[in-house]
Amino acid sequence: MYIDSQKKILDKVITVSKNQEIQKLAHQYSREVFGVDDPREAYDTVQSVKPDIILYDYHYNPKYIRDLSGMSENKMVSIPIVVICVGDYNEKYLQEEFYEGGAYDFIQGEKDYKRLSDIIINLKKENLQESNNENKNEIETSRFFINEIAESVCMVGKSNSIEKILDLIKIVSESNCNPVLIVGETGTGKELVAKAIHYKKHPDEKFVAINCAALTSNLLESELFGHVKGSFTGAEREKTGLLELAESGTVFLDEISEMPMELQAKLLRVLEEKSFRKVGGIKNIKCKATIVASSNRNLKHEVDENRFRRDLYYRLNVFPLVLSPIRTNERKEDISLLAEYFIKTSEISNNKRNKVKSLTKLAAEAIEKHDWPGNVRELRNVINRAILIETTDKIGLDGIIFEPEEFSYSTKEKTRKRNDYSLEKAERELISKALNETGWQKTRAATLLGITRATLYSKVKQYNIERNNNNEDILIENKDVCVT
Repeated sequence: MYIDSQKKILDKVITVSKNQEIQKLAHQYSREVFGVDDPREAYDTVQSVKPDIILYDYHYNPKYIRDLSGMSENKMVSIPIVVICVGDYNEKYLQEEFYEGGAYDFIQGEKDYKRLSDIIINLKKENLQESNNENKNEIETSRFFINEIAESVCMVGKSNSIEKILDLIKIVSESNCNPVLIVGETGTGKELVAKAIHYKKHPDEKFVAINCAALTSNLLESELFGHVKGSFTGAEREKTGLLELAESGTVFLDEISEMPMELQAKLLRVLEEKSFRKVGGIKNIKCKATIVASSNRNLKHEVDENRFRRDLYYRLNVFPLVLSPIRTNERKEDISLLAEYFIKTSEISNNKRNKVKSLTKLAAEAIEKHDWPGNVRELRNVINRAILIETTDKIGLDGIIFEPEEFSYSTKEKTRKRNDYSLEKAERELISKALNETGWQKTRAATLLGITRATLYSKVKQYNIERNNNNEDILIENKDVCVT
């Protein structure tokens, strides 16, 4: 038997075997070795011991590898399983079954024992790298989950676009600029920026917000300016409007482009004279609040189409803050950070809190390629949806569902429709391309794809990828099998 002089670098190893050779091999590298005779009993031992590695006797059925891997995955445990063959062994077909079942590697005979040392060292390096990456991510996260603007406002990102917005927020907050205009597509975080300005500028004052598109003209006027008792039918008591209620704080007028033209004139008067009257009132009330307005429309275009007052537009457009969509090149690098932030802070499920920790590589690539018409709000919804359906500690490609109609498992037809979605097609093509480029050397292909060999075997089987006589890949879509 091969005796390695390598120091015992593992803490705990489980052997699933009755063979003393495998026990001795395990003792070469581990301080503690736990033996299990029956693979069906291995799961409980794995959960209690939490070993660094499992050495599995090739005499046992490969299906137990699959079961053990599946159990570990559901419990969010990732423990490499190395199959050990004692003696000469040349049955390549069975070896493939072990890989497909989830084996990390296969030691083929005594002459191959020395390779276990390399496997263990590589595993230690991978774990160290993963740990370093996690620490690095935590450091980067602490740097880019920017919250120095205000205690209750957190802006996520490291792009130049975000840095520019932060600089502009600081400039506006330290000035007497009033009003302030924030422009950006739906879901880009206009209200968040408004709150950042408020908490920096008026930390101890009130922040009141109103959506100009949500109310009729009469109700919006009453909400903004207030009304006196008896000023119109139903006005049974005097009402204080938001402009007065905010006092020296901030009034946030969301989607100001939807404000009726007659109210735009009254708002312009407030901005010019710093005073207003309640509906039906005769007394001038001083407006001390900072007016922050937002729009998801191009206000200049609205002016040209006679849907927005030109004089109000120029009065608002003193120091505009323009928020870029996350699909643009200048903000694409923020997408992954935003996704990780939403994973860490999600409250969508009490049972899943802090259990789902990150995205797989393919899932991360998918969200970076998506167009995100709903911007940050849409991204948050996609992440929350993925957390609800995920069963492991990482969100996989199957959990990234962009459209609601994809989220259906009720019939084969709907499931097959999801199976044809372009992201899954892209994954099949990517795996096929990697296999083709490496001449079907699966270890190299797995390295190229950034996945384990066991995962590659599983994907090849899942997507029915075969190789023809011309050394080209064939993608076979089984109409009776729905891949989800």
